[in-house]
Amino acid sequence: MFSIVKNYKIFFSITIIFLLIGFGSIVTRGFNLGIDFTGGSIVDLTFENPVSVAQVRDVLKEHDMGNSIIQLENSDGKTEANSVLIRTGVVEDTELRATMSDLQSTLGNYQIQRVEQVGATIGSELVQQAAMAIVLSWVLMIAYITFRFEFKFAIAAIIALIIDILVVLSYFSLFQMEMDSSFVAALLTVVGYSVNGTIVIFDRIRENLKIHRRSESLGEMIDNSIWQCMTRTIYTVATSLFAIVSIFLFGGETIHNFSFAMLVGFASGAYTSIFLAGPMWMFLKNKKIGV
Repeated sequence: MFSIVKNYKIFFSITIIFLLIGFGSIVTRGFNLGIDFTGGSIVDLTFENPVSVAQVRDVLKEHDMGNSIIQLENSDGKTEANSVLIRTGVVEDTELRATMSDLQSTLGNYQIQRVEQVGATIGSELVQQAAMAIVLSWVLMIAYITFRFEFKFAIAAIIALIIDILVVLSYFSLFQMEMDSSFVAALLTVVGYSVNGTIVIFDRIRENLKIHRRSESLGEMIDNSIWQCMTRTIYTVATSLFAIVSIFLFGGETIHNFSFAMLVGFASGAYTSIFLAGPMWMFLKNKKIGV
């Protein structure tokens, strides 16, 4: 049986290297903040002929505005409508006029109902509230896990959660994927999902501690606990990823970044639960490999 605990240096090194790369990207490149964070323009158009969201988005893509929010008005559930509401990021007036011209030449004549500049819907206050919600969830998790297990289990679980969030942030910075309001929801979902897998493994470790034999080292007991949960973990992760991958591939542009954040977060959650949480708990107990 492959020993996860004895090979902890490999997994710790991989994690540290990636986080350093991600941190470097965050510092040097920052994030690609979306419309909800930066504000933008609202364009309300009424076309002579019905158009679809895909047709409008194809035109916007040619002007690097493919992530714009496009809504059909009065469509009654149909895939095409005459009235279209477009919300774009911050663009120059000349670029906006060129885009409007291409919309007319490609999709036909239209009437402009309104064009206005809007502020960010997610202000600094809401960002702070989201951060506070994440931190509060960590505090409550620490309290609950300490009550059910022990304090060092709680600290190991929170470290794993912090790594998961940093991984998601690193990916979005590295690939300059747009962050919008759904990204905050994805982060909160990742927090809830990731801790679930860690708790399952910790629960098995706790149960095995009760029957821990002197001939079996603590590291071997942790390895056995992880492998006893491996089938359950793989099945849970696989079924979750199947759904997320389907949403990512077929869910459309508007939830593409949301599903990508979920995909990265769920995968990272499985990795930290299996390969990092157990060894971290062991080190917090000041135990050496093989003890």
